[in-house]
Amino acid sequence: MINYSKTDLTQHPPRSVRVRLGGYAHLPRLLDKARAVSRGKGGDYKYNCPLDQHFFAFTKISPKAMLTAIKSGKSDTQVLAWVTKHTRRTPAEIAVWSAWIEQHGPGGSPGHEWIASTLKRVAPGRTDIRSFADLLDLDDYVSYGGKG
Repeated sequence: MINYSKTDLTQHPPRSVRVRLGGYAHLPRLLDKARAVSRGKGGDYKYNCPLDQHFFAFTKISPKAMLTAIKSGKSDTQVLAWVTKHTRRTPAEIAVWSAWIEQHGPGGSPGHEWIASTLKRVAPGRTDIRSFADLLDLDDYVSYGGKG
């Protein structure tokens, strides 16, 4: 059983980009990574990666301030209350941004190259991977024993 209060990403992947908290896609994944990295259990996962940076740009929350709040031991509900207090985004803006982040894909050749190389490694026959969320879900699955 996964103990999300003591997240260990060397043993299991973080939650999917598609899982939402307070309407925010990616926020639960970001929390899992922050909690694990702060405990030295992040494995290959990075806090403040490019996808995290989209969240921080949208909410105008500093990655450092967010990490401090998360390290204080707040639950998901408490972090969501903290995020709500520190951003002025409306529910409609959050819904639009979340739909966008779930479909966001590479805009330039470096992103396309990264997706192509990862896909070639984990599931070369797949032709349905279009977004970073698609690829991260697949990579997480394969990295922990699934077959792509």
